[in-house]
Amino acid sequence: MRPIRLLKDITDRAVRQLLLPLPRRKRYRVLRFFAHYDPAPSSRLVFKIAETREELEACFRLLHDAYVRRGYMEPDPSGMRVTIYNALPTTTTLCALFDNKVVGTLSLIRESAIGLPLQRIFDLTCVRAKRGNIAEVSGLAVHPAFQQQGGMILMPLMKCLYEYCTSFFDTRHLVIAVDPRHIETYESLFFFRRLSANVVPGYDFVNGAPAVGATLDLKHAPEILRKYYGERPLRRNLHHYFVAMRLPNIEMPNRRFFTTNDPVMTPDLIDHFFNRKTNVFANLSERKKALLHTIYDLPDYRQVLPPLPPAADTSMVRQHRRFSVKCPGRLSSPDGKEAAIPMEVSEVSRYGFRARTDQPLQVDTWLTALIQLGRLETSVLLVRSVQDVEFEGGHRYGFQIGEPDLVWRKFVNALYDGRTQGDLDNASRFLSP
Repeated sequence: MRPIRLLKDITDRAVRQLLLPLPRRKRYRVLRFFAHYDPAPSSRLVFKIAETREELEACFRLLHDAYVRRGYMEPDPSGMRVTIYNALPTTTTLCALFDNKVVGTLSLIRESAIGLPLQRIFDLTCVRAKRGNIAEVSGLAVHPAFQQQGGMILMPLMKCLYEYCTSFFDTRHLVIAVDPRHIETYESLFFFRRLSANVVPGYDFVNGAPAVGATLDLKHAPEILRKYYGERPLRRNLHHYFVAMRLPNIEMPNRRFFTTNDPVMTPDLIDHFFNRKTNVFANLSERKKALLHTIYDLPDYRQVLPPLPPAADTSMVRQHRRFSVKCPGRLSSPDGKEAAIPMEVSEVSRYGFRARTDQPLQVDTWLTALIQLGRLETSVLLVRSVQDVEFEGGHRYGFQIGEPDLVWRKFVNALYDGRTQGDLDNASRFLSP
């Protein structure tokens, strides 16, 4: 990814050369001193999820041209940079529009069965030990006409990323793989920490270019930003900008249900980008082809996915599909005599769910669960705790549902039948009495 260009002075090569002799701590302090943002971006700018064929294609073309210029890929006949990760429902592509034209893009790849691009070369053990979902920030590009505009595109795009991850994408850890020349920008301004001290000399995801891995814990980011920016003047207060300020230019999804993904790839879009325009599916390994079928196990998708190999390993297919959500709820004893215990449901299936609690529960105990599935939908279930896993600051339990109520069954049916977030949001026909 390119460095975040907050000021021409910072990105100017001569200025950077002047900073090099300084100790790292002082050098980072100078970089933070120059950081600033525009509190009122032009109304011609909009930052949102790329969801139409036109928006996605413009993002992929912008990224292709940027990567070819940097030597991160060879030119593709399609004129687009498209990877298997773009096909996943757990990947979201954000875009910046200026007068309805795509001028900036980045993708958030949340960990799935196919993994993350950078985990092939960087060890994520230290990140996984802290629990929480991981998302890789990838595919960052800004149109050349806007690269010298003092962060006009990049700062709001990064703010859009922050708000989306913390409010909608259920992500705790961001990970990045960047050119070694640019890692100090992420370390000094946003407090990313390196995954290792070594530079990987050849990262195959970007045509063998060198890379440095880094991570940011979003759980602690507000506190760190407040420490270093909280007392600065408003236009230079990045804590206020990322944590408290609201920009009307940023359009967040208006979800009816408390899901955590915003899939946009319909069967037609998948066929368009991965079969007809590129050879992404044709070049997949047999294992990844099989994994795709476990992710998209709906009849409409089977027609556009690469054919399963004759001896495909079906052991990867779960008996019941699971869906990522972030639903508040509470647990109580069936007789209601004990105080209710708050929980957060993170994964659901037809006959069970997983949830996090701050308080320990007794395993193999029947409880009453009240779960807020969406803005208007609440389910009350009799459940049995069947698994307990301790993690940082709490517990994660698996629950078996005795008999799903009508609201739960209709909600899960909507999840099964929905192909994109738009399908799910329009699923009122599943939830009507």
